[in-house]
Amino acid sequence: MTDSVIIKYFPVLLKASVVTIELTAIAVTIGLVFGLVAALFRISKIKVLNYIGSFYVWLFRGTPLLLQIFFIYYGLPKIVPALTLPAFLAGAIALIINSGAYTAEIIRAAILSIDRGQYEAAKALGMTYLQTMRYVIVPQTYKRLIPPIGNEFIALLKDSSLVSTIGMVELMRAAQLKASQTGRDAEIYIAALVIYLALTTVFSTIFNWLEKRLGKYEQQ
Repeated sequence: MTDSVIIKYFPVLLKASVVTIELTAIAVTIGLVFGLVAALFRISKIKVLNYIGSFYVWLFRGTPLLLQIFFIYYGLPKIVPALTLPAFLAGAIALIINSGAYTAEIIRAAILSIDRGQYEAAKALGMTYLQTMRYVIVPQTYKRLIPPIGNEFIALLKDSSLVSTIGMVELMRAAQLKASQTGRDAEIYIAALVIYLALTTVFSTIFNWLEKRLGKYEQQ
């Protein structure tokens, strides 16, 4: 009986996992942009930019992701009714902003790990600060970013389950609905667990491959 329940509802959960992957990919991709900007602000010698970057990181790393999701979905419409958002968009925005804050520290650490001589060499060639960052410093951080960004992706893949609390039907919410409808909680959640493990394993393998690939590329 247990096997038949899992087999019956596994495709439904698998379909919902596509939404989980989409949400995570969107959040990490756009979060990288947010993170890069915030990281550059954090290391900027312009105080206003430094304060903005630091405040952003402090705020969204220092508060729970679940609270951020609730504020964007439930709180913002109370303040500005025009900002009433559908669940997917609200969840995506919360994950993007949260991911950006964590990614900012990852990128900042990678940038600061580059030897200072690189900056001096770029300055001697007449490059501006932005040119130095774009053409010299940031390209050298790619390999160093892969492991922590991979970890952030995996963490966000699991944390995306929190958007189920605002009714968005991703993997976790689909499992909750099917468990409620069938009363077969153990079997449904086991199936969801298997899918989450499969997803994290697959993406961990991909990021490990990318890290090794970039390592080989640099050695050539």
